Amino acid sequence: MFHLSRLLPMLPTLDLTGALDILLVAFVVYEALMVVRGTRAGHILIGILTMVSIYGIATWVGLEALRSLLSFIVPYIGLAIIVLFQSEIRRTLAKIGRKNWFGLARGFRAPEALSEILMAVEHFSASRTGALIVLERDIGLRTFVESGVRLESLISRDILLSIFQPGLPLHDGAVIIQKDRIASAACFLPLTTSPALSRQLGTRHRAAIGITEETDCLSLVVSEETGRISIATFGELTQGLSPADVVDRINRHFGVQRPGTAPVEEFAADIPLTPATPRKPASERIDI
Repeated sequence: MFHLSRLLPMLPTLDLTGALDILLVAFVVYEALMVVRGTRAGHILIGILTMVSIYGIATWVGLEALRSLLSFIVPYIGLAIIVLFQSEIRRTLAKIGRKNWFGLARGFRAPEALSEILMAVEHFSASRTGALIVLERDIGLRTFVESGVRLESLISRDILLSIFQPGLPLHDGAVIIQKDRIASAACFLPLTTSPALSRQLGTRHRAAIGITEETDCLSLVVSEETGRISIATFGELTQGLSPADVVDRINRHFGVQRPGTAPVEEFAADIPLTPATPRKPASERIDI
């Protein structure tokens, strides 16, 4: 007790600033761990921490040979972290930058354009035509727009049907929509590398998920094998959606408070679905 009473005055006092500092550091560490959780980067991080720990133990115990060997590697760990974790760092910075601090969404908003998109998606689903449509939100997609064929056209059902017509040059790749215009077609998108995905998902679905892992956009994808309509947002794919579900998810993603589904029912009745592509009330969710 005597020794404890002598040590207590030496400890720094915890004031409000210190408590806030500790909470912020804990939050940063937590967010960093959440970024690499469930990915290959997590195992890489464990390996790096193990190597640093061995170096510290070798220095403390006095194992000069081991310390000398690791001394050539440890100084380059900082550079290795930047190279190995570049995708995770880019994704984290984009996540911070996409915060809607003032409640103003600058992305896709036009309801009349949504009707055109939904009519095209209904046709793709009925005819089992593969399609991938990306709706830009706050984070710009200029890099991916420039990878395709620039169109800069108004959003139209007929144009979308023409783009994804099988056999035509623009069929492969994604269509990127910026606000009320079709910015580009036949765009190349990054593929997700998540091990949690089903092996039955093809390149189109993996591209739809991959672009949403790096940005805050929304991806609409139609399977050419089953005709199922799916939506990907923030690295999560939801399959087997009805047109009404699609409208609701798009409106919620872009901050529309009271979505109107009446226009969807009007044009949905005019495009019959084939027996092979029944409308499903429930969705199948894949969490990444």
